Amino acid sequence: MTPLGCLVFGHRPAFRADGRTMRWECERGCGEGGGTKDYDTAAEAERFAAAFDRRGDARLGEHAPLLGMFPLRLWRWMRGRRGPTA
Repeated sequence: MTPLGCLVFGHRPAFRADGRTMRWECERGCGEGGGTKDYDTAAEAERFAAAFDRRGDARLGEHAPLLGMFPLRLWRWMRGRRGPTA
């Protein structure tokens, strides 16, 4: 049975290197969305597995200051359009 997370959000592949072979399979354990790829060297397989296994949500907080400061920037922009106040 496919987990609800895979049905709603899609598979979440996890990558690992076994010697010269890079393997991936769904992290949620549904048994689908997996595969393998052979590389020339074990180091190359490890490098690609590490690069593909990065999560986009790991950098989620890096963009928060821009969004967090948006109301203040908008308020300053509106105040600047009215002209200086005494």
